[in-house]
Amino acid sequence: MQIAVIGVGVMGSAIAGRLLDSGVSLHLYDRDPAQMAPLVARGATAAASAREATASASHIIISLNSAAIVEQAVFGPDGVAQAPDAAKLLIDMSSIDAGHTASMAQRLRDETGMGWVDAPLSGGAPAATQGKLTLMVGGATEDVDRARPVLELLSTNITRFGAPGAGQTVKLINQILCANYFMAVAEAVRFAEAHGVDATLIPAALAGGRGDSRILQEYMAKMARRDYSHTGRIDNMLKDLETVQASALATRTPLPVTSLIADLHRMAVAGGLGAADSAAYMRLFDLDGERST
Repeated sequence: MQIAVIGVGVMGSAIAGRLLDSGVSLHLYDRDPAQMAPLVARGATAAASAREATASASHIIISLNSAAIVEQAVFGPDGVAQAPDAAKLLIDMSSIDAGHTASMAQRLRDETGMGWVDAPLSGGAPAATQGKLTLMVGGATEDVDRARPVLELLSTNITRFGAPGAGQTVKLINQILCANYFMAVAEAVRFAEAHGVDATLIPAALAGGRGDSRILQEYMAKMARRDYSHTGRIDNMLKDLETVQASALATRTPLPVTSLIADLHRMAVAGGLGAADSAAYMRLFDLDGERST
């Protein structure tokens, strides 16, 4: 199996690493050659452009940070569409808006005959390296069926929701839930500390109860320790929340809690925490100076 991965940042490199571990032949492209170097050392082949990576692959995975960057990688000079072949399949694992996804998918099919599957993910880089991602998928049924052999190397939970763009809509729902959970856990940690309770003991105590969640289990002790080792960026979450808000405005959907959470993310980013791990939400609760950040 010949697979191309375009964009090897935190998520893209985890996806690529998992594919290498699975024994596929991997072709990479990233604008920063240094990002590709560790994967090339493990056996991947570096390409000079998205077009070059696409020419050698049957499946092209994209993991990029915005719809504009995805569009450039696909339709720009030396992009994916410059190596047209209806037998190829594009799998976009970025988190972008549904409307832009649907229009790009139609354009790609019209111009090249290639199918487009949007497969945004949940679980982050740790789940990607273990092949345990949750994938929310949009695309024509036959295209999703063609994507499954690749997606099953990365995921234990794959659900198709409809036409191109449907997966992106469900990813935004996932981000609504995650953003609210993250902030609630940070708030709970600070509340526990103010009352002399060891917050690191709480995840085990609440396991299996209604207050339990994966974010509670993975992040409460991390937040309590002020462990900001990197697993995801706050500014990426804000990007998704702003996409949520734009979609909600267009459909007049009230999101009062999520709107507040988005503002707290803006505060974090304005305070210089955009590139920080999600555990650094605790810094918003440490502004009283009682805890070291």
